[in-house]
Amino acid sequence: MSIIIKPIVTEKMTKAGEVFNRFGFVVDKKANKVQIKKAVEAAYGVKVVTINTMNVRPDRSTKYTKSGLITGKTNAYKKAIVQVQEGETIDFYNNI
Repeated sequence: MSIIIKPIVTEKMTKAGEVFNRFGFVVDKKANKVQIKKAVEAAYGVKVVTINTMNVRPDRSTKYTKSGLITGKTNAYKKAIVQVQEGETIDFYNNI
C-alpha cells in the first residue's frame, strides 16, 4: 500500500514551502499521521517536525444543457501538510 499518492504543487503550497518549510501531499485515506511521517522521511530523506491532515470533501456541480440537467462530483481525498526541519527542503522536480 502506497501511502503518498502525489505531491501538491500549487502556488499557495510553493510559497508555504519557501517561507515555512511546509509541503503538501495527497495521501491514502486510511493513513494516519505516524504512517505519513515514516513514508515522507523514507521517500525524501528529511526530518518531519509536524503534520496536519484533512479530509477534502467532493465538490458537487450541476449543469444545465440542451439534453437536460447533468450532475457530477469530484473525488474525495485526504491531504497532508508536512513541516520539515529548519534548513531541509523537498525538491519535487528531482524526485519525479
